Amino acid sequence: MPSLLTGPDGRARCAWVGDDPEYRRYHDEEWGTPLHGDRALFEKMALEGFQAGLSWITILRKRPRFREVFAGFEPEKVADFDEGDVERLMADAGIIRNRAKILATIGNAGIVRGMADGELDELMWSFAPPRTRRRPIEFADVPAVTAESTAMSKELRRRGFRFVGATTMYALMQSAGMVDDHIEGCWRATELG
Repeated sequence: MPSLLTGPDGRARCAWVGDDPEYRRYHDEEWGTPLHGDRALFEKMALEGFQAGLSWITILRKRPRFREVFAGFEPEKVADFDEGDVERLMADAGIIRNRAKILATIGNAGIVRGMADGELDELMWSFAPPRTRRRPIEFADVPAVTAESTAMSKELRRRGFRFVGATTMYALMQSAGMVDDHIEGCWRATELG
C-alpha cells in the first residue's frame, strides 16, 4: 500500500484517507490539529474507546448521532446518565451499541466531572512529546504504541478511566495533534511543519 495518495484536488495526503470524502475532510481539517479543552478531549477519549476493534470511518459517520445521544459529550451531563439512559443507548442503532463502552463513557464522565476545570486537558497534554518529533516517511514508520501513550494509559487507568489502552491513547494523541504523524510529503505535514 502506498503511503501517500494524490486526491482529486491535486494534493498529496496520507494514504489511509483513500477516496472517502469524509475521511479526506477529517484528515484535512482535524487529524493532527492540536485539540484542547476538557469537553473536546473527553469526547475524543470516548469516541476512540468506541472505535476499539472498528474502523475510524465508522465512528466518523456515527459521530453526529453520538454527540446527540451523549448530550454533546458534556461530562457533567453524561455523568448523570442512569440505567434508563444505558438502555436508551443500547437501543439506538445510530451509535455503537456496546454496553461496556457505554458504561465506560458514563464512568469516565464522572471522573472528568470530579476534576478541576482544565485538569483533563493539562493531564493529557503532559504526555505529548515535543512537536519537533520525527516525520514518518512510510506507514511502517508510524507506531501503534509509544512510551508516551503507554504512560498516559497507565495514569488514566490509575485514576479509574476505562477503554484507555496504550494503542487507543496513541490514536487519540494522533487525532488530537499531540503528535504529528502526517506522512512526509502530505500537504498537512508541510502545513503543520
